[in-house]
Amino acid sequence: MKPIIAGECVQLSKLVRRITAPNPGLMTGPGTNSYLIGTQQVAVIDPGPAEPSHIEAIIKACAGKLKWIFVTHTHKDHSPAAQQLAQRTGAQLLGNLLPQDDGHQDLSFKPDHSLAHNQLFTSPEFSLRALHTPGHVGNHLCFLLEQEGMLLAGDHIMQGSTVVIIPPYGDMQAYLASLQLLLNYPITTIAPAHGLLIEQPIAEIERLLQHRLARESKIIQALKTLQPASLEQLTAAVYSDVNSALHEVAQLSLWAHLLKLEKESVAYCQQQLWRLVD
Repeated sequence: MKPIIAGECVQLSKLVRRITAPNPGLMTGPGTNSYLIGTQQVAVIDPGPAEPSHIEAIIKACAGKLKWIFVTHTHKDHSPAAQQLAQRTGAQLLGNLLPQDDGHQDLSFKPDHSLAHNQLFTSPEFSLRALHTPGHVGNHLCFLLEQEGMLLAGDHIMQGSTVVIIPPYGDMQAYLASLQLLLNYPITTIAPAHGLLIEQPIAEIERLLQHRLARESKIIQALKTLQPASLEQLTAAVYSDVNSALHEVAQLSLWAHLLKLEKESVAYCQQQLWRLVD
């Protein structure tokens, strides 16, 4: 499969093109993918960071036909280019806000309209359905291109890595429910915000569900052995198969798992130490 090159406009299907922003990193992989849908009336999904060269690449590829700018969520590698793109093109800006900033949100994002679950946008060429998929963060959306069965997944599903869930705005219980929700839709391909196309979407969604539940079982086993235990102690035990350099990030998802178990009356926290409910 051809590697991702920042700034290159790649035709992925009859209706979809991809331009990757020049923002590679630990959390962004090769960079943030912006997807262009359609040719007569163009929709952009996740315009990415406010990098001038990336904004120019999107404008050039849209050739004066940009109608909609959709944002999957307002993390700072996804939406900061949106405002400039809207001002320069007159395109409608669409996406959802979080009620409060958690320190990770793009505060420049001011949508013309928010989006409801299952809301449909149509052009002469395509139908694009917004799907509310909280978990990675509460305002996260995926978009289903119905003509091709392609899911524009934002950070809900990444190619080659699992998604970090950062409480309190990231919610593991909601994330697993959102993954399960996607199994109800006719998805044939996943286009993630980071990485290459995922060609076996149902198998990937089921793999992610199994992976998260297996990690949760490992947490319960660790609590049986170590309790009471701190987040640091549990991280070392539960993520023993992960490079220790990544444990600081892994600890965030561990915390999200523990909060899920707390909601389900399986575990509880007292004086920053976690225990299983008797």
